[in-house]
Amino acid sequence: MATLKTILYVVQIIVSLALIVTVLLQDGNSYGLSGSISGGADTFFGKGKSKSLDGIFKLITKISAGLFLVLSLVLVFLTKF
Repeated sequence: MATLKTILYVVQIIVSLALIVTVLLQDGNSYGLSGSISGGADTFFGKGKSKSLDGIFKLITKISAGLFLVLSLVLVFLTKF
């Protein structure tokens, strides 16, 4: 049982590092005057955004956040029982 906990701790550290890196590599939202002027163009030209690098980062962020949540819950239940 101790080796399972150790393996899950290592996997959680790897997932948390992946989550941090993918969040930091994403482009920020440009609000303000420039964001309000180009806001209409973003909706028209942004249809293929999911195939871009930013879309891939968003998908990896969602997956790693879900894995982090599940691993955290599993580790809590393993340490309690």
